[in-house]
Amino acid sequence: MADKLDKDPKAVKTTVGVVTNAKVQDSQQPKLPFGVATAMFLAPLCWYGPIGSTRSVLIPQLFSQIDAAHKVWAVGILATVASITGAIANLLFGAFSDVTRTRFGKRKPYIVLGTLAIAISLVVIANLTSITAIIFIWIIAAAAENAIAAAIYPQISDRVAPKWRGTVSTFYGVGFTIAQQGFALLAAQFLGNVKFGIYVMAATTVILAVIHVLLINEKSNLDEPKIKLDKESLKKYFFFPTHDARDFYLALSGKFLMVVGSTIVTTFLLFIFTDYIGQSTKEAGSSISIFSSIMLFIGVFFALVGGPLADKMKRVKGPVVIATFALAIAALFPLFVKEAWAMFAYAVIAAFGNGLYNSVDGALNMDVLPSSDTAGKDLGLINLANTLGQMLGAMVASAIVEGFGYQAVFMFAVAMEILGGILIAAIKRVR
Repeated sequence: MADKLDKDPKAVKTTVGVVTNAKVQDSQQPKLPFGVATAMFLAPLCWYGPIGSTRSVLIPQLFSQIDAAHKVWAVGILATVASITGAIANLLFGAFSDVTRTRFGKRKPYIVLGTLAIAISLVVIANLTSITAIIFIWIIAAAAENAIAAAIYPQISDRVAPKWRGTVSTFYGVGFTIAQQGFALLAAQFLGNVKFGIYVMAATTVILAVIHVLLINEKSNLDEPKIKLDKESLKKYFFFPTHDARDFYLALSGKFLMVVGSTIVTTFLLFIFTDYIGQSTKEAGSSISIFSSIMLFIGVFFALVGGPLADKMKRVKGPVVIATFALAIAALFPLFVKEAWAMFAYAVIAAFGNGLYNSVDGALNMDVLPSSDTAGKDLGLINLANTLGQMLGAMVASAIVEGFGYQAVFMFAVAMEILGGILIAAIKRVR
């Protein structure tokens, strides 16, 4: 640790380890940047909440109305093409935002344009009656989603000193938990009127993005040195990191497996209640509301206490590992019991895991970044683990359901969460 501090002038010794990617030093930010923290609370609500709930709740219902016989594979195909789009978009837009120089800043243009693209795409989808056309338009929405994700998350690295990252990560984690569960709860209210529900999501993403942009108050970055796109800069800004990146890849891989494990359950939430448990659509709507309420309130509670608890324990890795294993335990209930209460038990334990994970994972990701100069690209890779995990989770779930039934989904979820927790536990840089 001492050698790293001596060799790297940007290295900062913290209670959880040595941070080598600090763009803003602790001495430059004596007080919590509350405006930035509030903006980061809203960040997941801007993009993940509206488009994620549309993808997991409203689109499956729309496919069911258009072609009930092929609804499962339709969701899987949508996830597949969106995964490919997301993989490319996340990497490119993260790197582009790192090298962008405008009077609006480096991140804002991608957030604003991406939000508009999502809103327009959702409005168009709401008026389509062809699964093929919906999947085609969703490609645009997926690209826009990843453009926002790749630009919005690095704002913590850009604007927050190491000593405040845990706190700001808690703000982001609470927002992400609300985006995951609150919007799923909201979307469930529109299962009887999918078109209007998609309109609501389109309007919401625009309103919240405007508020985020105003709060974050990103300034012009025309004074920053322009990046000359030569061989070295292309390697640095557009390719996978290779220097001091072991822990980065462990965090990325662990997150990917964790997200895949949870997504294969939540993607087919409606079908689990109807086709696996045997409820009617009306009963399933009520069950999803209960499920989402549990996930929301318990998740928010643990997202709120997770950050301060991690600070008190002087640990960020440990809570993330515990949270990942908790998701594995949660999936055991519906694996062995085909009753609604088993899914509610899953919700209680998974809410604890998700809340704790969302609260602390952000700080862990920031602390394992190879460099602050490439935060957009590198965090874009971590965001890619998130979005790709969600999309591939849906694709894998489709294959599992068709080949082995819904019960196998929970077996796969347990395996993914255990593997993800093991990889995160192997991180050495931070405790």
